[in-house]
Amino acid sequence: MDSGSWYAKLKKPPWAPPAGVFGPVWSLLYIIIAVSFGYVFIQLFQGDLSWMVALPFILNLLFNFSFTPLQFGLKNNLLAAVDIVLVLITLIWAMVVIGAYIPWVAYINIPYLLWVGFATALQLEITRLNL
Repeated sequence: MDSGSWYAKLKKPPWAPPAGVFGPVWSLLYIIIAVSFGYVFIQLFQGDLSWMVALPFILNLLFNFSFTPLQFGLKNNLLAAVDIVLVLITLIWAMVVIGAYIPWVAYINIPYLLWVGFATALQLEITRLNL
């Protein structure tokens, strides 16, 4: 069974958006991530930020990019739930840390934070419903 039909068959809460919403939302968010995280990494490599400031951004990217293989490759809701919680935690950490250095990076990531908060609640509920 392909991952699309597997996901379609999962029990979901009534407030889950249609599958077609995720692509456009993530496309916009990846633009925000590319611009803001890219700027952080440029500042890091120019020596204007320390690795400790950039660490939550690095971890966030690792966890973010791990979600799809965990959810749709392994078809493992529980691992995907743990991963999305880590995405949320590292994003909050990144926004708090960077706010003291480059405030606009924190502000521009508010839509990402709101979506990841929603996605975390959704993934946790999907995991619970499909245990």
